[in-house]
Amino acid sequence: MSVILAARRTAVVPAGGAFAALSFYDLAAPVIQACLADARLDAAQVDEVIVGNALGAGGNPARLCALAAGLPTRVAGLSIDRQCVSGMDAILLADALITAGRADVIIAGGAESTSRRPLRMQTFADGRTPVPYDQAAFTPWPDRDPDMAQAADDLGQMLGIDRAAQDAWAVESHAKARSAEAVLQREIVTLAGVTQDAFTRSLSLKTCARAQPVAGTITAANAAVSADAAGFVILVSDRIAKGFTGAKARVVGGRTLGGRPDMPGTAPIAAAQNTMQMAGLKSTNINTAEIMEAYAVQAIACVQGIGLDPARVNIGGGALARGHPIGASGAINAVRLFHTLQKTGGHGLAAIAAAGGIGTALLLRV
Repeated sequence: MSVILAARRTAVVPAGGAFAALSFYDLAAPVIQACLADARLDAAQVDEVIVGNALGAGGNPARLCALAAGLPTRVAGLSIDRQCVSGMDAILLADALITAGRADVIIAGGAESTSRRPLRMQTFADGRTPVPYDQAAFTPWPDRDPDMAQAADDLGQMLGIDRAAQDAWAVESHAKARSAEAVLQREIVTLAGVTQDAFTRSLSLKTCARAQPVAGTITAANAAVSADAAGFVILVSDRIAKGFTGAKARVVGGRTLGGRPDMPGTAPIAAAQNTMQMAGLKSTNINTAEIMEAYAVQAIACVQGIGLDPARVNIGGGALARGHPIGASGAINAVRLFHTLQKTGGHGLAAIAAAGGIGTALLLRV
C-alpha cells in the first residue's frame, strides 16, 4: 500500500468559462507543481505521472502534462481513458505500482478541458461524408448504449427516486459547497485568477422546479454541468513517507468493476462493497465519503446501495455544485476525500461511475 502526501486541484469551471483558453496540460501543470511543494519533494524524485483524460483524443496526454510541469524528460507519462473513472483509476494504478515495488514516487490524477476538446468524426469505408459525433460508443450494442441522461432517468424510475428527491439533493449539494468555500480554497490552486469553484450558487427548490426536463426527471438543475479542471495526488512508498510530518493518508484499497452497460449509475455500489469487504470494513465504519454526483439520482442510488450515512457524504458539496470535468472528476473526488479526512480522521471512501457500466471505489485512512 502507498501513502498520499499531497492532494491538490484547480477550481472546477463550467466549459466556456475562465479556463476556456487553457489546454488540459495548462490545467495540470500548476497542480502537479503544487503537489510537489506540499509533499516537499523535488521533481527529480518523480518516477511516473499517470493521468486520466477522456476528451483529449490520444497523443499520451500524461506526457504533455509531465513536460508542462517541468518534470524530468525521463518521466514518460501514462494516460488512462476509462471515461469518468479515469482520474481515480490513475490513483489505483499508481498505488499498485508502488505496492509492487516498481516505483517510489508517482503523481496521479486527471485533467480535462471540455472547452478545448477536439471535434470527432465517424468515417465510413464506402466513402460517405464523415459524420460528427459527441458521445462515443460505450457498448457494441446500440440498444444497450443509452444517452447518459436517459440512463439516469431510467435509474430513477427503477428505484423510485423522483424528481423532488433529486432536486432536494442538488439544492443541498450547493448549500454545503457554499458553506465550505473557505475550506475548499485550501485545496485549490489559483489559476487564471480563479480561486473557487465557479458554478456553486444559491440554488432553491423553486429554481429547480423551473428547470426544463432533459430526460424525464433529469434537468439542468439536478445534473452536473460539463467543466474544465485538473486534480492530482502524490503517492509514495513507505520509505519516502517515513518522517513526513505534513498531511497524509494511506491507501487502504480500491477496486474497479463492470456492471450493467445500460445502467451505469449503479456500478460503483459493487466496487465500493468489494473494497470495504477486502479491508474488513462495513459502511458504518466509513467516517466520510465522496460520491460522484454526475446526476443527483446516481448519487442517491449509490449512497443507498452502499449503505452510507448521507450526513457523512459530500460534506463540502459534490459535482452538482462544481461541474463534471470527465477524466478529472474521480481525481477531484479523491482530493476532496484526502482533505476532509484530515479533519474527520478514520476511513474515507470515494466512488464514481462511468459510461458503459463501470464503477471505481477508493478507500483511504488517516
